[in-house]
Amino acid sequence: MLTQTLNTIFIRDLNKLQQEIAAYNNDATMWMVDKGIANSGGNLCLHLLGNINTYIGAVIGNSGYVRNRPLEFTDTGIPKADLLQRIDATIALVNHAFAQLTEEDLPKEYPMLVFEQPMTYEFFLVHLAAHLSYHLGQINYHRRLLDV
Repeated sequence: MLTQTLNTIFIRDLNKLQQEIAAYNNDATMWMVDKGIANSGGNLCLHLLGNINTYIGAVIGNSGYVRNRPLEFTDTGIPKADLLQRIDATIALVNHAFAQLTEEDLPKEYPMLVFEQPMTYEFFLVHLAAHLSYHLGQINYHRRLLDV
């Protein structure tokens, strides 16, 4: 039951991410930073995709994805269409990974040490869903503030 709920939340928020990126009127604005804004909407999108492709795709779905986290915050100018395609691929990857995850897996220890101490799949997946939601809100605000 919780695996289905988490899958639904990830897909819902990735679809919302797709809507937010598609809503930028100007591709260049997506990569802007301004006073007090440290990360562009485009870089936050890359960060979310890197995060999900690593911790859900590679670890749970065995996708083979290799993350380059610094590039998520320095790469710029990627066309909107490319980001939208990457989001589509991530949605498919999340669905694939969650199809392999069982309720019995949730209390087990997540196989990668991400924080300072071990955690369960359940804890980390809830954390990842909250992380996605947090940055999704930042992207929405970035777009509404700078894409005028």
